[in-house]
Amino acid sequence: MYINLSGLNVLVTGASRGIGKALATKLAEAGATIAVHYNKNVREAEELAHILGNESKAFQADFSKADEAAKLFDRVSLEMGSIEIVINNAGLAVSADINDKDEEWIKSWNRTMMVNLDAAAIICKKAIQHFMSRKVSGRIINIASRAAFRGEEAHYMAYAASKAGLVSLTKTIARSHGKDGVKAFVIAPGFVRTDMSQEFMQKYGENHAKGDLALERLTEPKDIAPLVTFIASGMADHATGATFDVNAGSYLH
Repeated sequence: MYINLSGLNVLVTGASRGIGKALATKLAEAGATIAVHYNKNVREAEELAHILGNESKAFQADFSKADEAAKLFDRVSLEMGSIEIVINNAGLAVSADINDKDEEWIKSWNRTMMVNLDAAAIICKKAIQHFMSRKVSGRIINIASRAAFRGEEAHYMAYAASKAGLVSLTKTIARSHGKDGVKAFVIAPGFVRTDMSQEFMQKYGENHAKGDLALERLTEPKDIAPLVTFIASGMADHATGATFDVNAGSYLH
């Protein structure tokens, strides 16, 4: 199947490494121009934008700060002229013990929610307004997690809760703004072999991560990218509001 995204601008958050990098690469291969968002990895993001071509650019924003997500969207739309597709991929998983001091636990909770849910919600709001003001069909693809449905290890309570919120946010957008030309989708990966996953594997071991897989290996970022590119193409628009599981059969809901 041939997918042509030429002429479309895509904002991919958390695109300098891991899943985001794989998504940006596959989308660019289909012809899209990518706004490569990063927080700290400036060299990696700028190198990636150069490699992607198609006039792709790198944009910095720290989603742990309340106003950064909105400013990012405004910068991208101004410099690129328009945004047709938004992929909220940026996220973090902060380990927090239930026996931590309250202020430390709350700080970890709030940081996780700000990056994983609040920033994504703000970008979704800006995207909906952007699509509607231009009377164009737009797509939002939010990268959640199987943890949104099955929960997670006790130390990652905030991570699971933030991803569950992202799922509900996406469904609400799909239900509320479909007639406005806005389509919204959830991708729910399981355990993916990325830099971010290393902390989990160091704590619990790789065998623990692979123990409930139905397939022979851990999911890799490249395994998620083709599905996201297909959804971005518009050929799955009548699945708006749906969640697509990509977890090697480890959680089926």
